Amino acid sequence: MSQQPVTGTRYQARPIQIDAIHFDGSIVGVLAVMHFVDAGRGTTEIRVHVDETPGMSYIELPGPDGTVSVDADDWIIRSANGQLSRCNAKQFAATYEPAPNNGPA
Repeated sequence: MSQQPVTGTRYQARPIQIDAIHFDGSIVGVLAVMHFVDAGRGTTEIRVHVDETPGMSYIELPGPDGTVSVDADDWIIRSANGQLSRCNAKQFAATYEPAPNNGPA
């Protein structure tokens, strides 16, 4: 009795939609992130570390596995269940594109 080789089946990820905001490291960017994180979902504590050089500012916010540090040029993603996470700009550009009927988060 000959054994048939085991073959896999090709799958693809389901399309999902997320809310996201780009953090540019500026004071205005900090305020935008604060609004995004709190946008109608109750208060979420974040720590802001502002430097005179915008690229050196960063934000710490609660994530699913503890504190997440978000640097200038990173994206903050809010999943469908409300969890916040960080994504660097290169990975974000490779993974996400504007959703149809794109509106404010």
